[in-house]
Amino acid sequence: MTGKTNTNRVLGFLGYGACFGAGAIWGLGFYFGRLALNEMSVEYMVLYRFLFGSLGMLPIAVAHRHSFRLTASELRTMLVCAFLGVPVQFLLQFQGLARTTVSHAAMMVGSLPVMLAATAAIFAGERLDRMGWTALWASTLGASLIALGGIRFQATPGQPSLIGDLLVVASLVTSLVWIMLSKKLMFTHHPAVVSAYTIFSGTAMLAIWVLGQWALSPLTHANAAPPSFARVSSTAWIALALSGLLCTATTTFLWNWGIHYVPTSRAGIFINLEPVVGSWLGVQLLGEHLGPYALTGGGLILISAVVLTVRGQPVSPAVLLE
Repeated sequence: MTGKTNTNRVLGFLGYGACFGAGAIWGLGFYFGRLALNEMSVEYMVLYRFLFGSLGMLPIAVAHRHSFRLTASELRTMLVCAFLGVPVQFLLQFQGLARTTVSHAAMMVGSLPVMLAATAAIFAGERLDRMGWTALWASTLGASLIALGGIRFQATPGQPSLIGDLLVVASLVTSLVWIMLSKKLMFTHHPAVVSAYTIFSGTAMLAIWVLGQWALSPLTHANAAPPSFARVSSTAWIALALSGLLCTATTTFLWNWGIHYVPTSRAGIFINLEPVVGSWLGVQLLGEHLGPYALTGGGLILISAVVLTVRGQPVSPAVLLE
């Protein structure tokens, strides 16, 4: 019994580590996205990102192509996850980024952990003690302080805007549903395989939407731009490749693996690493300004993440992957 408890504890800490890594790398996504958006539309930027992401997940899919079998119900769940998690979430998110700053878009993600914890408590029966809720609220307060330190109320290029912020928040709602539905699939299937086939399915849906508009434009007379290749610089291609391989493939694998071994409500706090990393990159590399509010908020987020991890309870054997 002691050996099994120790195994559960080790897996729990590894799960927290995976969620930490995913949260930190996610913070790079807005920066890479901004570099690519300087040279192409939101739709093509997201499509290219996920084509690179699919390439990163291809070895996993090939290795499990004969063993991955879904029931009709599971297939429907995976397709809903793919639809919400790829075209819907990321088109909304980067349409928001196109209308706000990297720092501000990243900071909006700070509202997700409390939403995630509340949803897990209501629909999944997960429990969080007083210290856990305190850490969650403190981390969200930290993200709010970062936002307060950088906000300006002009909807001008290079400045935050209400519509941009709301589009990013809307993308978080779809992300919330994707997280909860994905966890159901991972009770019976390996997280890496679920991640790979979800990305493949979502990328196919995204390609149909983006390329379909362009292919049908002669009939619909829509103003759809053709795919961008020659006019894209090497800097943008490198940003897209890193965005797909790191911020999509690697983070999806780490997050889906991590939440299989830790409660969703506790894992959610590591999403708040994204505003820390994203806002820091905005300041250091894009010249955005964040003052003492931002520094205080970043400290609250990191302290909360450490507190929640150190006080994490062993994972119940019922949720361990066999």
